[in-house]
Amino acid sequence: MTEVQQSSNGQVIARAAQILAALEAASEGRTVSELARTTGLPRTTVHRLASALLDQQLLVEGERGLRLGPAIARLATAAHTDMVAVARPHIEALGRRTRETVDLCLDRGTHAISVDQYVSDRELRVVSQVGTAFPIHCTAHGKALLAVQDEARLASVLGETLQPCTAASHTRLTTLQAELGTVRRTGIAVDREEHADGVCGLGVYIRTGLSGNYAVSLAVPALRFEPHYDELAVALRKCRAEIEAVFQGGG
Repeated sequence: MTEVQQSSNGQVIARAAQILAALEAASEGRTVSELARTTGLPRTTVHRLASALLDQQLLVEGERGLRLGPAIARLATAAHTDMVAVARPHIEALGRRTRETVDLCLDRGTHAISVDQYVSDRELRVVSQVGTAFPIHCTAHGKALLAVQDEARLASVLGETLQPCTAASHTRLTTLQAELGTVRRTGIAVDREEHADGVCGLGVYIRTGLSGNYAVSLAVPALRFEPHYDELAVALRKCRAEIEAVFQGGG
């Protein structure tokens, strides 16, 4: 393949990605004309690429226009499955080290979705169902995910006013952003009874190279949190390093 052909293929892929990204935030669908305006691409180009994406079930036609198709969901599921499979032994090791509940969560805009969990073996423990959607602004794993985003996207996704879950929750984006600065410096996010009374947490972002953004967190009853904070933080950072090493080819 010549350099010209490679460049042309790369341009096609980039334009197709623009179309898919434009539809990610439009669950109701968009017409070809709307996609052309949103992406800045010529209408004929959008129509040609959309036809190819429809053939591969990456798009489907709905009542109000084009929407993301079932092939996208299958690809996403495969990526999540890979992440769960890779992270699982390290999550279990973290759970055994700390005897606390460990959650693997995925960024979904205003919420972080639990995709896997190791349950503490203690009588007093914090447990939630896999698939639970946690408000992203008041949980440890949520704040770990937010800390890797730029401030413009934070404002776009969250808005200036935040819905509190407890008296300790952030209610203004400005105060949350100040805390996220600390998360970026330390690499670890903290929830001190912000999501639920009596429940605390520590969270870290996991760099994987996958399309989704993931975080691992420890969910800890408040009475055990502060006395064991340092050892919990050390164990969580070790888990992060172990998972990231696999994706970097070192595990």
